[in-house]
Amino acid sequence: MGVRPKLSGLQKQVLSLYRGFLRAARSKSAEDRRQMESLVAAEFRRNADQIDPKNFIYIEYLLRRGNKQLDQLKSPATVRLSSMNVSNARS
Repeated sequence: MGVRPKLSGLQKQVLSLYRGFLRAARSKSAEDRRQMESLVAAEFRRNADQIDPKNFIYIEYLLRRGNKQLDQLKSPATVRLSSMNVSNARS
């Protein structure tokens, strides 16, 4: 096992948000949970591939937006997620 580099504060926030989505998905039905986990994983992977890691303002925007979506998902009334597509502002 190698030594992993320390994560930045922003990286910790992104991981925390990701884990929050997965935890919230556990409270939904099995079918909805699978759909949510798949959508969340795909969205985070897409953003990791397409967004410049130095674009802090955009990443912070996505974190705020993600936290709002997570709050909505935690509501017992919310059963499904729609796509979280956001146009990329790569700069």
